[in-house]
Amino acid sequence: MQVVTWNVNSLRQRLEHLARYVELTQPDVLCLQETKVVDKLFPHDVAEELGYTHRLIHGQKTYNGVAILSRLPMEDAVAGFTIGEADPQARLVRATIEGVRIYNCYVPNGSPVGSAKFRYKLDWLKRLKKELDADAHPDTLVCGDMNIAPDDADVYDPFEADDELLATPAERNTLKRVLGKNLKDVYRARNPFATEFSWWDYRANAFRNNHGYRIDHIYLTDTLMKRAGEVTIDRVTRTWDKPTDHAPVRVELKA
Repeated sequence: MQVVTWNVNSLRQRLEHLARYVELTQPDVLCLQETKVVDKLFPHDVAEELGYTHRLIHGQKTYNGVAILSRLPMEDAVAGFTIGEADPQARLVRATIEGVRIYNCYVPNGSPVGSAKFRYKLDWLKRLKKELDADAHPDTLVCGDMNIAPDDADVYDPFEADDELLATPAERNTLKRVLGKNLKDVYRARNPFATEFSWWDYRANAFRNNHGYRIDHIYLTDTLMKRAGEVTIDRVTRTWDKPTDHAPVRVELKA
C-alpha cells in the first residue's frame, strides 16, 4: 500500500497537478491538506475518475481542510477530534485502511511566535497526543503538514532558523512529546544524513536556491516501520506551473 501526504494549497486550483501526480506515482491513499473547499463543493467527480472511490473529507471555506482519498475500502472514518470540544478549524481526519489507522493532520502554522495563534498550535498538538494515546492502535500512521522542522538537518540554514517559527524549541519539543516512543519519522529513519526539504516559500527564489524546510512528515509505529519500503519526497511537483509550495511525501508499506 502506497500512502502519500501532500499539502495542495487549494485543491480545486491543483486538480491538474493532482491528476498528473497520480498518473506518475499511482498511490493507493492520498492524504491532502489545505484543500480550502467546503464539503458540498469537493471535486468528487475528479476523485472518482482517478480511482479514489473511498473518501473522507473535512472541509472549510477559504482556509484549512483535510481529506483522505483511497482506492481501498475505508473503515472507522472520523473527522476532527473525538476528545473534548469540537475544533472550529478543519485540520484532522482519521480512518482505517487495510488495517492501518491513518491520521491526516494539518497542524496550525502558529505565526507569529508567542502569539495566540502560536499557543493554539501547541495546544492543538497536545490534543493530537491525547487522541493518539486514547486510540493506541498498534498499526498507526500519522502524516501531514506538521508545520515543524524537527531538527537542524531539516532546515536549509539552522542559524537563520534558530528560534524562528517552524523551528523553535517549544514546537520541536511538543512534537517529540506527541510522537513519544511509539511513532518514528520514517523519512529520517531511512535517510539519516539527507538534507531534503518538502516546503519552499514562494518568495525570494526560495525553491531555486533550495532554501527549504522539511515540515511534511510520515510517522509510523514500530510494526509499520518493519513494513516500510522506499520513502520519497517528490520535489518534481514544485517545478510545475503554478505549484503548491509543498512537495508530496510518499511511503510504500509492504504486505
